[in-house]
Amino acid sequence: MFVIRTCKVCGRKNRIPVKHLVDTGRCGFCKSPLRPIDEPLEVDPALFGDIIQNVRVPVLVDFWAEWCGPCRMAAPEVSQTAKDMAGKAVVVKVNTEAHPELAARFNVRGIPNFVVLYGGRPVVQQAGLVNQEQMENWLKTAIPAATA
Repeated sequence: MFVIRTCKVCGRKNRIPVKHLVDTGRCGFCKSPLRPIDEPLEVDPALFGDIIQNVRVPVLVDFWAEWCGPCRMAAPEVSQTAKDMAGKAVVVKVNTEAHPELAARFNVRGIPNFVVLYGGRPVVQQAGLVNQEQMENWLKTAIPAATA
């Protein structure tokens, strides 16, 4: 699968293979650098599956819903985590209203709910509002925890 990224220099859309979301690439039109993904990606089940199986870095999953006040409070923290961890992790958002099957797969009973995956396997899962420092700590410790 691909993720469409817009070049910040020329505005053209580029198809980025999922396995290269954490790499620096080049715009297909103007050849300007395309930095690693630095924002949360809204995912559907197909893109979610491709990301967790094919990226070589930890993945932070934010299970949320539009009506959820704490989820809205967590959104800036999730965005900041994506910026801070660009190139070292991928951050995705799963709308539990639109994709309840993904929430059920991870036994999500309350939102916001955060899951860190590495190599397709859960390393950390926690419900409730947390700050960006906590999210980043989870991601930084995910690799050793997954290989233990």
